[in-house]
Amino acid sequence: MAQGQTGGPGSDNRSTASSSEKKGSTQSDTAPKAPPGLVPRLPPGAYSDGHPLDEVNYLECKLILKPDRFTAAQAFLEYGALVRSVAKKCGIVLDGAGVPLKPQIREVLFLDTPDFQLYNNAFILRRRIRYDLGFPAGEPEIVFKFRHPEAQTAAALDVRPNIAGKYRVKFKSEALPLKGEIGGYRLLFSHNVQLGLSQLPDGERTSMATLAKIFPCLAPLKKSRDFVQLVNQTIVEEVLQDLGMLDFGKGVTANANIALWRERGMHRPLCGEFAFQAKFKRRDDLHDKAEERVRAFFIALQQADRGGVELTTTKTGMVYRLHGEPRQALE
Repeated sequence: MAQGQTGGPGSDNRSTASSSEKKGSTQSDTAPKAPPGLVPRLPPGAYSDGHPLDEVNYLECKLILKPDRFTAAQAFLEYGALVRSVAKKCGIVLDGAGVPLKPQIREVLFLDTPDFQLYNNAFILRRRIRYDLGFPAGEPEIVFKFRHPEAQTAAALDVRPNIAGKYRVKFKSEALPLKGEIGGYRLLFSHNVQLGLSQLPDGERTSMATLAKIFPCLAPLKKSRDFVQLVNQTIVEEVLQDLGMLDFGKGVTANANIALWRERGMHRPLCGEFAFQAKFKRRDDLHDKAEERVRAFFIALQQADRGGVELTTTKTGMVYRLHGEPRQALE
């Protein structure tokens, strides 16, 4: 199950005494549970070829936002001012000096079978490309990920592709608000691999059988004769604005940005997102005090923008449910 924690500045985490507690339960029975860490320490292990299990080396905190306010680029800076104000109250610095108001445009496509075999098994296949001055910049990027609420399950899934080309593996702990209330967080663990489209083998790339050859972890799905296609026939246009660098102390910094997702063509807004991401080589590099500042800031920002946070979905989940299709994903 996903981990969750509630509280934050001004909150009261004390549990109301139950009838059993009133009858004489011990203090250890009634003591509130310690909040889960944002980045767990995983036991060592190895994949089938002896390669050590990947360790979490990114912490990303995300707030899915209602999109109504984002009608012009200036709205990104207005949200940035809110972020800076909350950060200051939490003793955190947001250094946005020199960051221009210049939103980037990226095109995002999700690919899956008609019955969402990938998503229903906690896999996500995405293609993304950045635009510069109206034209594609660089080659399209392929991201294949396994996202799960259990860290050990995510770590044990080997996402490495069977290709001769270059690729990059990332293992992230992703913090999101609780689904039912403001002032807490739940965790998803994203084990993903990124590669350029040109690194994939030539030939048919959209059949499940071919994808299972490229990504061996899809072997349980390789018997399918389906082909992947554009999810809900929707191309997402992402408008992304950098906000600067958050400094949580103890050497822990995080890039912060704000984005708007909308359907290309009709430009119907889907959602906004504020996110910040810290990278570290080892778990011990994420100092306990810095982690506590991250937690406090993430909760305080939710509380400061209580009416603007969308609690029930992720960006990916929003694209998948556009037409009301049933979903079984673990998000």
